[in-house]
Amino acid sequence: TLNSNSIHEKYKIPPGGRKINYLLGTDIGTSGTKTILMDTQGKLIAQNLQEYDVLTPKPLWAEQWPEVWEHAALASIKETVKASGINPRDIRGIAISGLYGGSGIPLDELMNPVRPCMIWMDRRADEEASWVLENIGEEKLLEITHNGADPYYGYTKILWMKNHEPENWEKTRMFLPPNDYVIYKMTGEIAIDYSSAGNIGGIFDMNRREWSEEMMEAMGIPLSMMPQKIVDATDVVEGLTEEMAQGLGLWEGIPVIAGGIDCEAANRGLGVFDSGIYAAAIGTSMCAALISDKPVKGKGLIVWPYLYDAKKLSYYFAGGATAGAIVKWFRNTICQFEVEAEKAGGPKAYDVLNAEAEKLPAGSEGLVVLPYFMGERSPVWDSDAKGTILGLSLTHTRAHLYRAFLEAVAYSLRNAMEATGENLGEYILLAGGVTKSKVWRQIFADVTGYPVVCPIYDVEANMGDVMLAGIGTGLLTYEQVKQWQVLDEKIMPNQQNHEKYNEYYAVYQSMYENLKEDMKKLSKI
Repeated sequence: TLNSNSIHEKYKIPPGGRKINYLLGTDIGTSGTKTILMDTQGKLIAQNLQEYDVLTPKPLWAEQWPEVWEHAALASIKETVKASGINPRDIRGIAISGLYGGSGIPLDELMNPVRPCMIWMDRRADEEASWVLENIGEEKLLEITHNGADPYYGYTKILWMKNHEPENWEKTRMFLPPNDYVIYKMTGEIAIDYSSAGNIGGIFDMNRREWSEEMMEAMGIPLSMMPQKIVDATDVVEGLTEEMAQGLGLWEGIPVIAGGIDCEAANRGLGVFDSGIYAAAIGTSMCAALISDKPVKGKGLIVWPYLYDAKKLSYYFAGGATAGAIVKWFRNTICQFEVEAEKAGGPKAYDVLNAEAEKLPAGSEGLVVLPYFMGERSPVWDSDAKGTILGLSLTHTRAHLYRAFLEAVAYSLRNAMEATGENLGEYILLAGGVTKSKVWRQIFADVTGYPVVCPIYDVEANMGDVMLAGIGTGLLTYEQVKQWQVLDEKIMPNQQNHEKYNEYYAVYQSMYENLKEDMKKLSKI
């Protein structure tokens, strides 16, 4: 990888003090790709979002063709540059983060996709997870990888493909995460960052911060199928190719920085650089994590290297498989009239629903929802877990249901926090689309009992990418970017509501325990 001096020499970047320069940050998400352009003072200049859907060909399957991510990323970059009106020569770098791509994109000898990528949400690899526990053992797995065995992890999805699609397995030369695939298409260079490598799970040695040949041999996964160049999130992978530069309206050779997993980029965008801070990024799913330089003995947590100081800091993660996804499902399925009214120029459907929900008391007058609409990952780890509504009566309205859905995600966050343990700090940093909802922010504070602090700008992962681009090109320092994110005032929990939510949360916990065997039976049926 290139050091600061060679970066400036190779890419002809002017000294940082000469003029204001601009940086791009692109985040490839589960349901959309967003790019922002900021100046080196931290001012947001332009942004663009390209939306798409997840492919779910069977229950609990979730996948995507990588061309969708590639086209969305390129379109969002191009439109952002165009909308900014900035001279492209003044744009000095771009970093790209992405969703956890599960198995990674299986690519053939010509680097063409063999099949769709099985993303984090996909739960098909139950048998493979059981095989790992029986043949390798949880103790060995935790000792080397610090992670367990579950269909969530990419390595179990890779084993599923090996077991169920031998023709595709024979064609596959390499697995590459979504953001690294797009970087490859933009630069022609193959690399993977530490967070993306660690998040694959059972084949990455968290002690040595490298691929575990021992685990790969035990599972029959060739080492050659993993990218051999593992880089820091701030490393320049390579410069933009001439062809790509022409298509995007940029200049040939602009540095493309590695980036990493989007939830970690969101933490960076929130200004999390130090150990001991708890932050929750809530989008389609929920990514709630404690950053620590010491081992955290939580229950059922996911662990991988952090985007900053990757050799030292780790990201101890728990979080729901579905969060914003269930609220979007509710809007699209139950509130079609409001959706159509919004399309016709009326108020936003979410604004209408939030106004209705805000009038209702804590607990939605006796409703509790389990948000397990795609099984559940950390800390529950149950592919058979089902979305459930308890307490319905003829007096309940759509508004009650909607508020109960919001509360369900807050209960899920509280469960994640309790699984992580104590010493979570004095407040929760809360980021993502949920921060746009006043009533939902308050629900999070009331359910958890913690003050909630949100960013003023809803560009966390993208801002994290811009920070990475600035540091990677040498135009910015860590101390400079720490000052960028502006946080709103603390939202304090309502103690009366918190006490009421304690009762509902107890029902939420026992509800799953009482129903999980029936959920398994339902899956078999």
